[in-house]
Amino acid sequence: MPPTAPSRSVLAVPEWLTSYRSNWLRPDIIAGLTAAAVVIPKSMAYATIAGLPVQVGLYTAFVPMIIYAVLGTSRVLSVSTTTTIAILTAAEFAEVVPDGDPAALLRASATLTLLVGAMLVLACFLRLGFVANFISQPVLTGFKAGIGIVIVLDQLPKLLGFHIPRGTFVKNLLATIHGIPETKLITLGVSVTVIVLLVGIEHFAPKAPAPLIGLAAGIAAAYFFQLSTRGVELVGHIPQGLPKLTLPSIAMVEQLWPGALGIALMSFTETIAAGRAFVKNDEPRPQANRELLATGAANIGGALFGAMPGGGGTTQTAVNRLSGANTQVAQLVTAAMTLVTMLLLAPMIALMPQATLAAVVIVYSIGLIKPAEFREILRIRRTEFIWALIALSGVVLVGTLKGILVAIIASLVALAYQVANPSVYVLGRKPGTNIFRPRSAEHPEDETFPGLLMLRPEGRIFFANAEHVANKVWVLIDEAKPKVVMVDMRAIFDLEYTALKMFDEGEKKHRELGIRLWLVGMNPHVFEMVQKSALGESLGREGMFLNLESAVAKYTQQAQLPATV
Repeated sequence: MPPTAPSRSVLAVPEWLTSYRSNWLRPDIIAGLTAAAVVIPKSMAYATIAGLPVQVGLYTAFVPMIIYAVLGTSRVLSVSTTTTIAILTAAEFAEVVPDGDPAALLRASATLTLLVGAMLVLACFLRLGFVANFISQPVLTGFKAGIGIVIVLDQLPKLLGFHIPRGTFVKNLLATIHGIPETKLITLGVSVTVIVLLVGIEHFAPKAPAPLIGLAAGIAAAYFFQLSTRGVELVGHIPQGLPKLTLPSIAMVEQLWPGALGIALMSFTETIAAGRAFVKNDEPRPQANRELLATGAANIGGALFGAMPGGGGTTQTAVNRLSGANTQVAQLVTAAMTLVTMLLLAPMIALMPQATLAAVVIVYSIGLIKPAEFREILRIRRTEFIWALIALSGVVLVGTLKGILVAIIASLVALAYQVANPSVYVLGRKPGTNIFRPRSAEHPEDETFPGLLMLRPEGRIFFANAEHVANKVWVLIDEAKPKVVMVDMRAIFDLEYTALKMFDEGEKKHRELGIRLWLVGMNPHVFEMVQKSALGESLGREGMFLNLESAVAKYTQQAQLPATV
């Protein structure tokens, strides 16, 4: 279904269903069962990050999954919730329900999730799918690393067996340090055992459902060793059965909508990134606007049945794909296993130690912090490394929701800086060829021509960067003192009116000094603009060339000069 028809796509039959093959069923079922072993325990853990009861995680892995399977364009994307969304949700609840009242938290969750879904659906009909590209990869790397740091600090007290009052990152850090003497050794022992188990499974048996095994071990330990009588806090009672209808609170909308906007942005960004990352060459690519609709509808449906804000997750989608999933049947199987858990296994989950959930959260949240990516960014481009650090610092110092704004601003500032400061290269000719390339210390043998300065600016030249380009060009002219300035325009895909005037004024200024301007390799659009302008009249046909070879040949013929090195 094309993304140009969002209203029709609601009723469209899923692409995978119309082309389903019988040999896909068995691997889809296996993948769905395998993914359930990862998705269900992690969803419960993420609910605790948000400050919600663990059953909310089950509800989030049920209704939203089914709705996305029907509407989504990715064949294998697994939709429940993620660490990033969970911590953003927690930050919002800390503002709206500071006393942590359970009933108020559930109303806030329904309201926030409904708002997130409504915003995503509205974005679909406004065709805002391109917004996913507004956060650059380095900034997203920094943002997620900041989220990882915040989550680890948030879960440390549970890992150690004590509680702290929630506040800013710095306050939480100081409170955790001051609380270390209150550590309960048996709770710490449970936590360390689960962490070692999870890390060991991931290393030695990566295909095994590590979160499920870790949580099962925690439940078994709590049952056989009576950990609750030894001071280890358990999850406690979980309502058994289907989720009940949950109504949002109109009174909370005004407080929650700014946070919902940020969560909607991150939900869609993570969803489209995960969907694109695991698409096969022979599969249709996820359609951005349709994904907005699918994840929006999933959130709206989930909101009415107790779910928290959600979206596509990279880890669970990877498990789904690597386990052999071919279509969304796998996600329907995962949802079915969630239903079985709600109906039959709730009493067993109630025995789970809180420290076990904290251990699962920490092990998988640390994966958000990727020093190798930071090193790679720094190795390639120092400026974007700085933007990544800014995004990380924004999350840690000013909070996760404000950190989104910092991340977006950092991306836009980085883009504005790059656009406003385009490169201008001095060219030389590779000896014995018609290849013209930027002069560098690596190629000192490249040829130049006495009295000729060859330049190549890159990108779109418009009002925001025209002055920068002009300054760079004039500095190079003053240094070289040429007779002819030849500007290679092949890398200029657009020349805005302000930039055209800049070229015209520069041409007049240097013509008075005996310096001629030649323009080379203009695309048809730029050529048409130049022809219509005063610059075109000044240059004439003899000042415009199709390529550098013919321009250099014309210059050397007129000047009767050999090339020099």
